[in-house]
Amino acid sequence: MDRDPYVRFAPGYGRHRRPDPRIAALVDAALGGARRVVNVGAGAGSYEPARRTAVACDPSPAMLAQRPLGSAPAVRAEAEALPLADRAVDAALAVLTVHHWRDPAAGLAELVRVSRRQVVLTWDPAVMRRFWLIADYLPEIGDAETGLATLDVVVATLTGPGRRVAIRPVPVPADCTDGFLAAHWARPHAYLDAAVRAAASGLARLPAPLVAAAVERLADDLAAGRWHRRHGTVATGSSADLGYRLVVAR
Repeated sequence: MDRDPYVRFAPGYGRHRRPDPRIAALVDAALGGARRVVNVGAGAGSYEPARRTAVACDPSPAMLAQRPLGSAPAVRAEAEALPLADRAVDAALAVLTVHHWRDPAAGLAELVRVSRRQVVLTWDPAVMRRFWLIADYLPEIGDAETGLATLDVVVATLTGPGRRVAIRPVPVPADCTDGFLAAHWARPHAYLDAAVRAAASGLARLPAPLVAAAVERLADDLAAGRWHRRHGTVATGSSADLGYRLVVAR
């Protein structure tokens, strides 16, 4: 873990990836009666439960450094080797992180080992591909997702004899405060901001010239009114299903 692969995502991450209270309520409900929770791939601490005993694990010093004062205690550790005893906590939480793990299957197995309940926020790439930013401007995001550990991998890995797995949709509010990839679906001008794009790994991982060309097309379409003619009715909704899913296993 000497080289920190998250350094390029870290600048400004804590500022643009602020937990949305409506999504936080869904995460909290999914944790059920759990009193002790480990937040795996915790980063800057998004969606850590405030009313429960929590500990955070993340391999990135750059991400851990952005945790605000008062956050749960954190240790530098990879998902594939959690420094916890078997069944040490009631629930293991992993929010939009499994696709970053070196070995997702091993990391998910660790969640099962250390907890009685696993709560994983991920997404369905088939639904996400319909999002206008991907469909109209950057289909390469959808292509890149084919090799990531997303909904199908999480569900298949957490499913087993004697285990129950539920999938719950997570609608994205039009004024979502969290800056993940599709958070600005109703605010297209946000994607013109380089800092906003840098906080979303799906954009930050793509070649810069490719993204720059797509952003230029988006800016032209916004200025000419073409984007609003195509998507204006979509942007009037209070929330949208863009494929984000909570997987709850126990």
